[in-house]
Amino acid sequence: MSDNLFKDAPFEPEVISVLNEAFDRACKALHDTGQPDIIKEVLASRIVAAARKGGRDPGKLCEDALTSFGIQADCD
Repeated sequence: MSDNLFKDAPFEPEVISVLNEAFDRACKALHDTGQPDIIKEVLASRIVAAARKGGRDPGKLCEDALTSFGIQADCD
């Protein structure tokens, strides 16, 4: 899913790659057990918001997105 998720985001291709990695890690941390699409959309929007503030570490972007749901996870 992440391959096309960020294709229209206003970032350079290298940053898009980081966003994809962060999203994939977040889904894996959720064990991707049939999460509703809205959860994935909110995760993606939280990752983009953090990237707009300069975040570029996929592990940190993942952790921050999950923390917004009250989920503590190690995304490294």
